[in-house]
Amino acid sequence: MAQYIMALDAGTTSNRCILFDREGKMCSVAQKEFTQYFPRPGWVEHDASEIWTTQLGVALSAMNQIGAGPDQIAAIGITNQRETTILWDKATGEPVCRAIVWQCRRTSRYCDRLKEEGYTDFFREKTVLVIDAYVSATKLRWILEEVPGVRQRAEKGELLFGTVETWLIWKLTGGKVHITDYSNASRTMMFNIHTLDWDQEILDLLGIPRCILPRPVPSSGVYGLCDPIHFGGPIPIAGAAGDQQAALFGQTCFEAGEAKNTYGTGCFLLMNTGEKPVFSQNGLVTTIAWGLNGKVNYALEGSIFVAGAAIQWLRDEMKILEESRDSEYMAGKVSDTGGCYMVPAFTGLGAPHWDQYARGTIVGLTRGCNKYHLVRAALDSICYQVNDVLRAMGADSGIGLSALKVDGGASANNYILQTQADLSDAPVVRPKCVETTALGAAYLAGLAVGYWKDLEEVRKNWAVDRQFLPSITGEEREKRIKGWNKAVRCSYGWAREE
Repeated sequence: MAQYIMALDAGTTSNRCILFDREGKMCSVAQKEFTQYFPRPGWVEHDASEIWTTQLGVALSAMNQIGAGPDQIAAIGITNQRETTILWDKATGEPVCRAIVWQCRRTSRYCDRLKEEGYTDFFREKTVLVIDAYVSATKLRWILEEVPGVRQRAEKGELLFGTVETWLIWKLTGGKVHITDYSNASRTMMFNIHTLDWDQEILDLLGIPRCILPRPVPSSGVYGLCDPIHFGGPIPIAGAAGDQQAALFGQTCFEAGEAKNTYGTGCFLLMNTGEKPVFSQNGLVTTIAWGLNGKVNYALEGSIFVAGAAIQWLRDEMKILEESRDSEYMAGKVSDTGGCYMVPAFTGLGAPHWDQYARGTIVGLTRGCNKYHLVRAALDSICYQVNDVLRAMGADSGIGLSALKVDGGASANNYILQTQADLSDAPVVRPKCVETTALGAAYLAGLAVGYWKDLEEVRKNWAVDRQFLPSITGEEREKRIKGWNKAVRCSYGWAREE
């Protein structure tokens, strides 16, 4: 009997592979960062071929670490950075241009035009998404319009579109399987969440040929077999979900009202709303959580564009940190931020503000501010943004937050989690396995092939590592949040041309 489930975690800045056992324990891990391209201000790109080779490389590395052969792996689950848009040649497998990353703002003006022409409700009723440059649809339209010869080739059926999981599944199966799961499809702004299919009226409006789109499928099910050339034998690919939906599943938030927050490159808070979508009145997004056992679960989501990326900025661009993990130590060198606030709106503000022209802002600087204050303000900014979403989510759902389950790379930072508990006035709970994004993909794949028999067996694997409790007064909390709100207003509309 196979011993492991392989999870491929295709993130925004790195790719990982983790092999899990039946108890949900990590048996081997391999990770590698890949290149980030910033050709113009507000533009973000990836090399799709590098995503593929890096992901394949870490998968082989994870297998080699413990000597696992293909016969020891029951199935592969994939989770991925969402909305990132790839278009490639069906015959050669070569991308027609670099992948346009979810963070990229190049289609902001087109999004403005759609809003001005009165299409906000048109898209909201069909896709329940806010018109914004982060979605795949406007990125795909940009490629079709701006890359020479691409539209003609697409209309002839020579090209294929996909988000990252679609691309990896197509490559793994040797070009035999072209699919997307419901959770990823629901993030494109082309997918009708009521019919669970691509919406022809949207495709016509945006000028997107239906023939290039993948087939939508549930998030758990055997999609196909890996080409034996990759791992030495065929392995079923049996699960796929966008990274945030996978993390919700990995945190075992199977019931309506259960919520989690992932601290990654961005920050994403999701609440399971059950089998009926809840429509937000406070700047949140309604999304498909997953398709499983013939049913679809929905979620409310608040997307924060820059979280861990702010720490990377301090490391890579500002050279204040040598390693990201140094941020916790440096933040602890001072007792507060010295009145300094940082709003890391490098690519605009997501939920609940939705200002695509906002830009990064540091306010409240005085002569006494030093690098430690700045690092602390950067970490605090992550927590303030999460708290903004939590308050909006409570207003939409009518459900008070009893506790927040957390995961993602930055959840290892105790300073961040304590600050989050302080600002949100609720316990913050970190599980023993914080790699819940990959674990969710593993669970979806394992359930499809019978590795785990049901959700209850999966739920028993979840265990608490540490709980963080609020430790400041209500007066201090509101004072700090008031300062944050003032700082956020300073960032609004900075990149808008007058």
